[in-house]
Amino acid sequence: MKKYKFILSGGGTGGHIYPAVAIANELKTRFPDAEILFVGAQDKMEMQKVPQAGYKIEGLWIAGLQRKLTLQNLMFPFKLLSSLWKSRKIIKNFQPDAVIGTGGFASGPLLQVANSCNIPTVIQEQNSYPGITNKLLSKKANAICVAYENLERFFPKEKIVFTGNPVRQDLLDIDSKREEGITYFKLDATKKTLLVLGGSLGARRVNQLIEKELDFLLANDIQVLWQCGKLYYEDYKKYDGGFQQPNTYKNVQVVAFIDRMDLIYAAADFVISRAGASSVSELCLVGKPTIFIPSPNVAEDHQTKNAKAIVDKNGAILLKENELEDKFETTFSDLISNENLQNELSQNIKKLAKPDATKDIVEQIIKLIK
Repeated sequence: MKKYKFILSGGGTGGHIYPAVAIANELKTRFPDAEILFVGAQDKMEMQKVPQAGYKIEGLWIAGLQRKLTLQNLMFPFKLLSSLWKSRKIIKNFQPDAVIGTGGFASGPLLQVANSCNIPTVIQEQNSYPGITNKLLSKKANAICVAYENLERFFPKEKIVFTGNPVRQDLLDIDSKREEGITYFKLDATKKTLLVLGGSLGARRVNQLIEKELDFLLANDIQVLWQCGKLYYEDYKKYDGGFQQPNTYKNVQVVAFIDRMDLIYAAADFVISRAGASSVSELCLVGKPTIFIPSPNVAEDHQTKNAKAIVDKNGAILLKENELEDKFETTFSDLISNENLQNELSQNIKKLAKPDATKDIVEQIIKLIK
């Protein structure tokens, strides 16, 4: 039997790295003796995360274009040429059967070279509004696996496959883990739990909101598990019940990141989250009543578009950052006091889940290499 070789490329943020690792794991399940190599940007987080997941990675000297004239931008042509040259070397030496790109700058040069060498390429686009790299690559790619409908205006229609985004498989059965989650996070089983997610690095505006509204939340008999992100942990750890005088914030936990997402999702009753693509896909699977606060500081405002795709189907609530002052308290009070609304949001967001996304993406890759 032929021994297959695959290169995966994607990175810059967890949202690009996690799907690439999930696809690699599924390829390993199908082809246990396959050789898998990752290619990333040499100074980004994939250089740590991918080896932690057990895969080899090569780094390219690449970065994105900044929106204003900077030294970074003047260096861009050199970085691009260097990355194209190194990509050609990697592909020549490794001889992959297929190359898969999940977005991020490093996937640009690599897939460009793979296309020019007639190696099958697959793009996995996580967002409802594609980034510039994937738009450019789509013309030559063999298949484009998407997580949102109506992307024909960006990609060639005949190449689009609606698969959904890869999600952690341990989230598939969280209903059975509620007790375990409450115990693991030492929560009070008699109170409702609000889970606040700011993404891996954290979200300044979400953290400012929770700080301001903590007394309001506690007055509503809500306990809070607040993932503030590693950039902000030192600023907000003072609100953690463990650091405080006995009673002020005993129902608040502040963490930089969460190691068991399956258990906290199982224990949570409400979620406040950014609207990055992988968070949105996970929350569809988890089905808890959710308020999205999209980050306005991302390319093409794609988080707002990700959230709107869910909100338009009545599956979540959307609050923009500039609405938080006026609307947060009334919106949250309405949600926690209205069980019909909670059930409706839960049922509708669950309908949008794609639990088999990773398998479906790998099916597309297998079709191309057979």
